[in-house]
Amino acid sequence: QDSAPFAKLFSWAQFLILVIMMIQCKVAPLNINPMIGPYPDALDYWGGKNAYKILNEGEYYRLLTPILLHAGVLHLVGNVAVQLDQGAFYEKEWGSVVWLIIYISSAIGSSILSCCFMPDNVSVGSSGAVMGLFGAKLAEVFCRACESDKSQQGKVGHFVRKEQFTESMCAVTLVMLFSFVPFVDWAAHLGGVLAGFCAGMVCFSCYIQTKPFLMLWFFVGLGLCATFYGTTLAYMFNEVEPIEDLDDVCGYYQQFFDDYECNCQLEDGD
Repeated sequence: QDSAPFAKLFSWAQFLILVIMMIQCKVAPLNINPMIGPYPDALDYWGGKNAYKILNEGEYYRLLTPILLHAGVLHLVGNVAVQLDQGAFYEKEWGSVVWLIIYISSAIGSSILSCCFMPDNVSVGSSGAVMGLFGAKLAEVFCRACESDKSQQGKVGHFVRKEQFTESMCAVTLVMLFSFVPFVDWAAHLGGVLAGFCAGMVCFSCYIQTKPFLMLWFFVGLGLCATFYGTTLAYMFNEVEPIEDLDDVCGYYQQFFDDYECNCQLEDGD
């Protein structure tokens, strides 16, 4: 297709929400939020990933809503730049329906893995969903490797997919290497890649022209999805115990910053 409506729609929504958050909840000093954005409790107020509230208060929508939120201007620019470039390219290539399935499932998978391994952090951002697009591209290359390369068109297709595989692997590797710096949720990035790959195996196996391979990789994809989500959800619900301080995110951050202001939370209580 010629356009990428969902990549643009999500990017505009993420931009507008950040602007509204910064107006409603004010911009935090750089010593509190170096991303040039609102106070951290605003991220929780607007639906950031908060493992305590997900597990103890049943706020399961927080597994999805973080993709609409960003910690600040720098965070937004970094994610939206990739989303409007490579993300839009993938939407044009795959079609909006497949793109949306992968984007949403990757977002949920990234939040689940973040709850499992970084349960004491409030996390936001679309980077997990964007990483899922790269994971899905790896799955597409894997599935389409089953196609014949005997014709000239087949040879060109295999060459292009090798190039795409290399580009995607480089992107995933670079992002994961930088995922262990402060203020970055490495678990969300990894969860997005894994969830995107699983969803991609299901989606792109349907395009394999050889029926036995189509059936084989389709059911392999279903098995991977069931294993990933089943294992991570079971671990999240049975093993994860977030700190109780996350029930009051504003009070939690006031312990560390004398000049911390709880604008959104105060409005919520009025």
